[in-house]
Amino acid sequence: MSLEAPRGSITALVGPNGAGKSTLIRACLGFERLDEGRLLVNGIDPRRDRTGAVASVGYVPQRSALYQALSIEDHVTLAAAARPRFNRAGAIERLRGLGLGAQRRVGELSGGEQAQVALALALGTGAELLLLDEPLSSLDPLARRDFLATLIDDVRSRGATAVLSSHIVTDVEQACDRLVVLAAGHVVLDDSVTDARARHRTVAAADATDLDVVGRFGGPDGQPLALVRGDGSGATLEDIVLGYLASARAERLAEVA
Repeated sequence: MSLEAPRGSITALVGPNGAGKSTLIRACLGFERLDEGRLLVNGIDPRRDRTGAVASVGYVPQRSALYQALSIEDHVTLAAAARPRFNRAGAIERLRGLGLGAQRRVGELSGGEQAQVALALALGTGAELLLLDEPLSSLDPLARRDFLATLIDDVRSRGATAVLSSHIVTDVEQACDRLVVLAAGHVVLDDSVTDARARHRTVAAADATDLDVVGRFGGPDGQPLALVRGDGSGATLEDIVLGYLASARAERLAEVA
């Protein structure tokens, strides 16, 4: 794959399970080593200077990395010890505004509340780059919306950059302005959300014979649809993702055959 996250953007990294989303994010943090190629985080190679690369990154992992027996304040204290510039007061105030008092024990919080704590710790670093690895997967719809609203507010106000991965496009549609679709470790689409919508439309598969078809997939009611390139809107972000993933799957099946 070859891609970059433009400074100041919220990039959605979308693809099915096993596409390589978590592997890519973990490689940015030095948790995974590349077999080949080059990866830079704010111009720094994590393999050569992991401390330097991670110093400018705020990270929310796919699974909670919080200590269930510790309080929210304990976590803020740990974060401040690890990051000298950590905004302790800002993190506490952000969580207090969500009704999360500093003395509450993490093990007593709901999944959505724990996700907000993890996000507050990441935002408290003031990092230029935020990497969020499927942080919404265990949250209910309201918790997802609250999480994304907090993220959007912070990124937009600071001009930070965020990469948010998910295998469900509707989870990230509220927040992202850029879309990267991964399939089996390959980038099949890398575009701004605005341009992607302007360059694609969805038609009935039977009407796509003479059109530039990206991929064919089943619609919500089971009807065959085709994502086609060309001026005009009409394709949702989910349609666009499904069309490119269907195309990648068709190519893999053709290779096997």
